[in-house]
Amino acid sequence: MGLLGTLLTFPVSGPVLTAKAAIKTILNEAERQLYDEGAIREQLAELEHAHRSGAIDEPEFAEQEEALLERLLEARRWRLEKGQQGDAP
Repeated sequence: MGLLGTLLTFPVSGPVLTAKAAIKTILNEAERQLYDEGAIREQLAELEHAHRSGAIDEPEFAEQEEALLERLLEARRWRLEKGQQGDAP
């Protein structure tokens, strides 16, 4: 598409491209927060503290700990996949 075509379609394509870029940015930030290993470790520490202080019982602790450990493993897999994708030409 030449310059004229680009100029004629800009009123439609401009907002679409901007929206796509915004959605991609939001998705990247959401993934970064979801797979943040430091935040997951912090949640594990808070969970352990709550368990030691008696705020939660053993079955609830075990269930939540298992979920957080699974998230931690998933975060590590995600990081490795992202690293491999980043290395690809």
